[in-house]
Amino acid sequence: RRERAVLWCVLVAAWEAAWGQLRYSVPEELPKGSFVGDVAKDLGLELPALRGGGVRILDRGRTQYFSLHGKTGHLVTAERIDREQLCESVQQCVLRCEVIVEGEMKIYKIEVEIMDINDNAPSFKEIELEERISETTAPGSRFPLAEAHDPDSGLNSLRSYELSGDEHFSLAVEAGPAGAQRPELVLAKALDREASAFHELVLRESDGGDPARMGTARIRVVVLDANDNAPVFSQAEYTVRVPEDMPMGSTLVTVTATDADEGMNADVKYSVKTISEKASQIFQLNAGTGAITLVRSLDFEEGDLYELEVQARDGGELFDRTKVVVTVTDVNDNAPELTVSSSLSEISEDAPSGTVVALLHVQDRDSGANGEVRCSLDEGLPFRLEKSFEDYYRVLTARELDREEVSEYNVTVRAWDGGSPVLWSSAVLSLRVLDVNDNAPVFAEASYSARLSENNAAGALVLMVHAADADWGQNAHVRYRLSEGRVRGTPVSSYVSVQAETGALYALRPFDYEEVREVWVWVVAEDGG
Repeated sequence: RRERAVLWCVLVAAWEAAWGQLRYSVPEELPKGSFVGDVAKDLGLELPALRGGGVRILDRGRTQYFSLHGKTGHLVTAERIDREQLCESVQQCVLRCEVIVEGEMKIYKIEVEIMDINDNAPSFKEIELEERISETTAPGSRFPLAEAHDPDSGLNSLRSYELSGDEHFSLAVEAGPAGAQRPELVLAKALDREASAFHELVLRESDGGDPARMGTARIRVVVLDANDNAPVFSQAEYTVRVPEDMPMGSTLVTVTATDADEGMNADVKYSVKTISEKASQIFQLNAGTGAITLVRSLDFEEGDLYELEVQARDGGELFDRTKVVVTVTDVNDNAPELTVSSSLSEISEDAPSGTVVALLHVQDRDSGANGEVRCSLDEGLPFRLEKSFEDYYRVLTARELDREEVSEYNVTVRAWDGGSPVLWSSAVLSLRVLDVNDNAPVFAEASYSARLSENNAAGALVLMVHAADADWGQNAHVRYRLSEGRVRGTPVSSYVSVQAETGALYALRPFDYEEVREVWVWVVAEDGG
């Protein structure tokens, strides 16, 4: 790391909301909690919605490098970010996350580009190098040297090489793919093993940072007696296609080189000269046979193409190189991942058709038909599935609900891919239907009758009426009362009463058959809605 302090100014890139996206950029290695962008301002969100927890970053089970500040609506770093660790060999390093606004049922994608700083010096895999060169080698001959590696990118990456130490050698740098620089040792003056059997050189490499960082390797050149035939590979390039479920220990390909010399000068040994860190953990080369075997399981989703540069060297240290390209083909080994991003736990029975009850996200890490996902709901339920955008689906009501018919639903959403065999996953949405007072009480009988002997006691039970309500809770709580009416000019309520909770009808005074032989009473049942 640099010894002097560096002050970074966070530059916020232009953001766009046409498709629900924001984009920011920050330098790597910022401390935890550093400002990335004002999400609340850029999305036009109110701070009360943030404090209420209605806006949050979706958790997909991956490492979260950013968090949303609940009071300010600022997007900040959740930990120190190392660009080289996250984006090896990627020119543009972009991290993505998704913000959900619960009240609006909306998803916003956020992309944050991690900008490089010059925090790594160029380095060689080995700082002590050895080149073995025949004394008969003609001046002008070139010998590839190990390339330095600088994890930084852009101007901060490797820029130049410098060689010092001996007049017999000079340095040439060839341009490789994607702007790579390949150093080569050039024989400037004929060698004489008898005059000098060894030559000590120093190779320095520097990057383009300000200030520049530098790395060093020592090269020892061993001068050999004559060996005039180099090994030759049977192919300039080997290509092989393998499925990602190939068992560990399998031989992928065997490279072969022959040497026209005899004895030790024809004894060919194989080695890998150029390979990525990831590939070095997956493939193993047999130095004696040239067989490349699998030492770790392949995963198409992690890598589908690997390139190795293999060198064949004889006992006299002459060599040839070939390229090995391994293409990994996809196997349907990943089931669709179905995630409930947001859902309701209860809904009113008078909610209109088309009410959104859940927001789902579905993805499949496989490719092609293996990664094509379809979704469905159980049949016969008053719900339907609708694609929202990209990999998001909404579950909506297909018609109005009736709590009196079904008071609770367990809706199963299934997702399956197009692979063979088909892989699938499911999620269950539990939804309780809330009651609305849409049912009136109904008496068990249209009319009730009872006989009462005259001269009855005051307070005698005449009969019981009963009404039921199909609703629930307070909406189904029934109370009874008498309707206005008169008997021989006297209010009916002076003759009988009804108990509000039970529906029991009582005589309030003794009846005289000669005065009143029949009494009609209207009883009203009302619910608590």
